[in-house]
Amino acid sequence: MDLGIMERIKTAIVGASGYTGQELLRLLLLHPDVELVAATSRQEAGKALSEVFPRFLSLPGAELPFIEPDPDAIAATGASAAFLALPHGVAAEIAQALLKRGLKVIDLSADFRLRDAAVYKEFYGHDHPAPEMLDDAVYGLPEIRAKEIREAHLIASPGCYPTSILLPLLPLVKDGLIDAATIVANSMSGVSGAGKKADVSLLFCECNESARAYGVPKHRHLSEIEQELSIAAGEKVVITFIPHLIPVNSGIATTTTAMLRKGVDPDAIGEALEAAYADAPFVRLLGKGGCADTKNVTRTNFIDIGWTYDERTGRVLLMSAEDNLGKGAGSQAVQAFNILFGLTQTDGLHFA
Repeated sequence: MDLGIMERIKTAIVGASGYTGQELLRLLLLHPDVELVAATSRQEAGKALSEVFPRFLSLPGAELPFIEPDPDAIAATGASAAFLALPHGVAAEIAQALLKRGLKVIDLSADFRLRDAAVYKEFYGHDHPAPEMLDDAVYGLPEIRAKEIREAHLIASPGCYPTSILLPLLPLVKDGLIDAATIVANSMSGVSGAGKKADVSLLFCECNESARAYGVPKHRHLSEIEQELSIAAGEKVVITFIPHLIPVNSGIATTTTAMLRKGVDPDAIGEALEAAYADAPFVRLLGKGGCADTKNVTRTNFIDIGWTYDERTGRVLLMSAEDNLGKGAGSQAVQAFNILFGLTQTDGLHFA
C-alpha cells in the first residue's frame, strides 16, 4: 500500500485504559500509518490521553480525549477499524455494533477465539453472547493465518499463553513429529497478565518474592490451545497446561514437552521450525540448546523459541519467551492489523 499518497488509517481503541489498552495506545500513537481517532473508557471519559497516561505527553495525538464506548460516537469519528481491549462477555456486543457500522474489528478478548459455543460455555461459565458470529471470526495468529486475516472483518486475537505454546508446537504437530497426547506445557507469566483490577491476590506484597501455579487443571486458555492443536493434527488433541504467576510486571516463559515419535530424527524438530518461520519477522529461532529469556523480548513483538532433545526420556523440550502485553496481546493485534490493511507486518513494531 502506497501510504505516501494515502491518508493514514483512522483507528479506534475500545477499552483503552487497561494494561493492554495502554500498550495499544503506545503502539498506535507512534504507528506511521495510523491516525488514532477514538479511545474509550467509562472511567476516564472526558480526560485527555496524556492526562491519564503522562508518559504520552508531547506525542502527537495524545491530546485526544477519552470518550464513552458508544458505537455511534466511535463510527462518527470515521474510524475504519477498532481494537477491542475489553473483558470476555463484554466485547461481543460492541463488536456486533461496530461491524454493523462498517468497521473492521480486532478483538483481544476471548469472545471469538473459539469455534464451538459449547466449549466457550464449558471454559468461560456462561452462554456465548453471539454464537452466530463464531464462523465469521478468524483466529488471528499472524504466522499461521495471514491469508485469512487479509480477508477478515472480525479478527480474534490469540491469548498470551496460547501464543507462547502454539507457535513452537504447531509445526511439529502438523508434521507428525511428536505424540500430541503427551504434550505438557508449563508457563510463567508476569502479573500484568491478570489485568488491571483490584484483587488482594495481585497486591505487591502477595506477589513479590513468590511464585505459584493457578488456574489448574482447566485454565481458560486451554480451550483455544487444544482447538488450534486439533486443527493442526487433524484429530482431537488434549494436553496438560500449568500456568504460573511470577513476580515480574510482564513477560511469559513457557517450557513445553512431548514425546518424539519413534523413528523421527531429533534434528527434524529444528528443521520443521526453520521451515515454518523462515519468513516470519517476529519469530526468532534460537536453535538446539537455546533457552529463551523474557528480558530479551519484553516491550517487543518478538517471540524467541529454542529447543532440545532429552535422549534419556525421549522427550522434546521447547522453550519460548514473549511479552504477554506485546506478542501475547497488543503488538500481535497490531501485527494482524498491518496484514489486514495491506501494510508491512513490521510497520510500527520493529522498534516498539
